[in-house]
Amino acid sequence: MFLSPKVFPIIPVLAFSAIALIIILAVVFNRKNMVLRKLAKFKHKRVSQFRNDEPTKVTGKVLEVATPFIAPFSKRPCVAYIFEVKQKVSTGKSSHWKTLVKKEDIQDFFIEQKGELVMVKPSMRANNFYSYMVEDQSVKSGVFNSPTPEFKEVLNDLGVTSETWLGFNKTLKYTERIIEIGETITVGGIAKWKAVTEPINGHNYSKIAALESGPNQKLIFTDYPKAVTPLYRGV
Repeated sequence: MFLSPKVFPIIPVLAFSAIALIIILAVVFNRKNMVLRKLAKFKHKRVSQFRNDEPTKVTGKVLEVATPFIAPFSKRPCVAYIFEVKQKVSTGKSSHWKTLVKKEDIQDFFIEQKGELVMVKPSMRANNFYSYMVEDQSVKSGVFNSPTPEFKEVLNDLGVTSETWLGFNKTLKYTERIIEIGETITVGGIAKWKAVTEPINGHNYSKIAALESGPNQKLIFTDYPKAVTPLYRGV
């Protein structure tokens, strides 16, 4: 059976359409855009305007509740991190990045907005949040690009060797995403007012605002600049 000559022009069009659809879906459903869409559904309010059980978002600076983490490469204090080490692996004519190490963690933190505090309690165990963190650090090594002493120290701490058994440098990539102390982020959640049972250093509160997750709503947060609410810009 032979295809009609009229069919042949359709094949490239279908192939182009399929590629375009894949690209569109990749853009629409990537983590950053999904977080921005979720945050867009929340009302942005000043802390003083919080009302119990109302979906609310706020932009402000991150402050620690407890001793912060220290990011492995940048050595900056943070309340959340995701870091990965990948190795470029060749298989015949193609190659791909294989994840050797991936670690992430998060802790409770405050959002400070114009002197007012908001408590946020994300939990890895409870899986009660959805986030997008901008890539803060990226460093690579390769055959003709030896790892820096700082990169090599991180690799050693993670138990990753930077050389092959023949003594050649491996092609490695390290990426680090963090929520740094003092960084501006936007958080969405269910607004609550909580009684303060223990003193907060430097603040005299009898109750404090909080953003929480709920049965059908996770905490949403990002340090992506386009998520900053108009209220925080002073509008």
